[in-house]
Amino acid sequence: MVVHTVTFAQRLREVFELLDADLRVQVVFTAAPHAFGSGVTHYLRGLGIATVPWEEALRADFDLALAAGSRGVHELRAPVLRISHGAGQIKLLTDVSLLVPGEPRVPGMLSRRHLVHEGRVVPAAVVYSHERDLAELARSCPEALPVAHVVGDPCVDRITAGLPRREEYRKALGLEPGQRLVVVTSTWGPASTFGQLGSLLPHLLGQLPGDLYRTALLVHPNVFAGHGMWQVRGWLTGCRGVALVPPEADWQALLIAADWIIGDHGSLTAYGTLTEATVLFNPGPRPEISASSPVGLLARVAPVLSALHPLAEQLEYAAGRRGPGQYAEAAASLSSAPGEFHQRMRSVVYRLLGLGEPARPPVVTPPSPPLPLEAWEAHEHRGVAL
Repeated sequence: MVVHTVTFAQRLREVFELLDADLRVQVVFTAAPHAFGSGVTHYLRGLGIATVPWEEALRADFDLALAAGSRGVHELRAPVLRISHGAGQIKLLTDVSLLVPGEPRVPGMLSRRHLVHEGRVVPAAVVYSHERDLAELARSCPEALPVAHVVGDPCVDRITAGLPRREEYRKALGLEPGQRLVVVTSTWGPASTFGQLGSLLPHLLGQLPGDLYRTALLVHPNVFAGHGMWQVRGWLTGCRGVALVPPEADWQALLIAADWIIGDHGSLTAYGTLTEATVLFNPGPRPEISASSPVGLLARVAPVLSALHPLAEQLEYAAGRRGPGQYAEAAASLSSAPGEFHQRMRSVVYRLLGLGEPARPPVVTPPSPPLPLEAWEAHEHRGVAL
């Protein structure tokens, strides 16, 4: 398992847990170099996983290497299986300097730049969530089509499995009868919700009466990796009563428990379409979004917040105006094989290993009950430059 970031580790966990009871297979983990790699070893250690150094992994022979990122995997002495780490293919390539003339600007997992090295398709297999991805791959990197597979999305399947437990999750969070939960989600980068932290978030959330509304903030692990938990908490000191969910927590339970999800162009906003929550977008330019992605489709139908009007009024208005099936197209674009990820993914892995699959179906585990919101709420903090 080649783990570049905590986000990648969370997606790979859906794969390596398919192998944990097979005595024929030993799983070895390595933390590959990455700009947002801080926290990977800590996350894996929390699961009881030890890692081998990246340099040692490069010198050893393996039967298979699984990765959610592309950096350095062409150096491995093993067939490589690439897996996407988000909700469909959302973000277009930002660095277009290496594109050849006429090459389209597409999301990373569909680009020749991320799949081909020195004229050779690196992955022995690459898996996608939707049949639509294969059609786009045929245009952007047709030489990778023979190794491409559609397996669905593990988060879609786990959220769906957890939907009947919504009241259990709300009770675990400490919500009182009549209280509403607002979940704010943020990807990373200057156009994200967290990138607007200084102006948008405190102004909007400060308007919500604490006895009626509870608020939780789900921030992309790259933000914690880039700035550190201490600094992120420090910046949130002005957002009193907001629960900052740590990157290792099972965020899916929060989405299921939410009454409203306020999001940006990140994956969690798209996954919110599977739940009972009303979804609203933060304002801001999103030139990096693929129009055919789940987020691109959602952006056409979800209302957009304004800092000029009371937040509670906007939340209630959006909930009242939400029509049946308003998010259906975006939700359906998350996976063209709902409920089948773990079975399809296991089949791809075992075929590459040259082994027969276990004679039992894989288990789709619903999200674990979360901690109470009080455990994550910001405490008094004073920052100082060191």
